[in-house]
Amino acid sequence: MDSGGNSMRASGRLTMATVADLFRKGVPLKEGVTDFVVDMAQVDAVDSAAVSLMLVWLRAAQRSKVKLTFINVPENLLSLANLYGVAESLSLRVDSANA
Repeated sequence: MDSGGNSMRASGRLTMATVADLFRKGVPLKEGVTDFVVDMAQVDAVDSAAVSLMLVWLRAAQRSKVKLTFINVPENLLSLANLYGVAESLSLRVDSANA
C-alpha cells in the first residue's frame, strides 16, 4: 500500500492470508481531508476478506466525515461486492474516468 495526501494505492493480494495487517493499520486518513480515493488497479487477487476490509475502511471514513471512493476496482472484486449486496455502499468504480 502506498499512500499520500488524499489517496492510496492498493496492490498485490487482498485475501484472508494477507489483509490482517491492513485491518490493524486502517485507512490512512489525514486531518482536513474530505475526499479520499483508494486506487485498486494493482490488486492481483481478492476474496471475501477484501470486501470486509473495504467495509471497515468505509466505516472509518464515515466516522471521520470523509467521502471514500474505490477506483479501478478489479472485476472479480466488483462481482464479490455485488454478490454480497454492498457494491453501491462502497462507491466502487471499475475505472478512474469518472472519479
